[in-house]
Amino acid sequence: MTEERDGLHAYEVVLRHVEAGILAGTHRPGDQLPTERDLATQLAVSRSAVREAMRVLQTQGLITSSTGPGRGTRIAPARGDALARIFQLHLMLSDAGTADLTETRIALERSSAALAAQRTSPRSIRKLRSLVTAMDDADQVDEFNDLDTQFHVQIARTGQSELIADLTVAIRHAVRGAIRAASAALPDWPEHRNQLLREHSEILAAIESGDPVSAANLVEQHIRRAYVTLGIAKDAAAPSAD
Repeated sequence: MTEERDGLHAYEVVLRHVEAGILAGTHRPGDQLPTERDLATQLAVSRSAVREAMRVLQTQGLITSSTGPGRGTRIAPARGDALARIFQLHLMLSDAGTADLTETRIALERSSAALAAQRTSPRSIRKLRSLVTAMDDADQVDEFNDLDTQFHVQIARTGQSELIADLTVAIRHAVRGAIRAASAALPDWPEHRNQLLREHSEILAAIESGDPVSAANLVEQHIRRAYVTLGIAKDAAAPSAD
């Protein structure tokens, strides 16, 4: 039988205790949590409840666990893939439609493109250019779309915003299936692919020249046109009414 306390399952008592410690700054990245036995005693729950909570926290990327002397369970440093996974699941279970995702993505990527143009470096330009070159050599839909995602994520990283990069990954993955299916169904996929390449090159040129306004506008036009061509968001070509 599952333990309960004040309407919470026992493992949720443990979850909230650890989460509260993180929010209060009591638990910081690298800090070791009390042992399973100590947590069970402290919170008056069973050790099985503690183990269940630890499994949930580990799945969320909030803790790491290892065996051996001096190791144990520790608070994990923030990881982008964990945030992206959680956000992606939230999006898939929410009422957010494709139009909402489109506008959210545009807002994020306008910001990241503008920041990239302001904070670019020769190294980041080389990374972006290498992705454009790789896309030029990629004929298959899946390979091209994977590189396309990397290009947009790299723009966010060029702008030195890991959070925007993580959210960009999450939103891209949330619509990945729709993009893949629509791309594969396009009768003129090569033409669409070439148009994407031209637009990526224009975005890259704006970033390299340090023009944040052009970079932001170009990335918005790029996303809206692509989504209309793919039939993912039929109203994406028009600016959202506010």
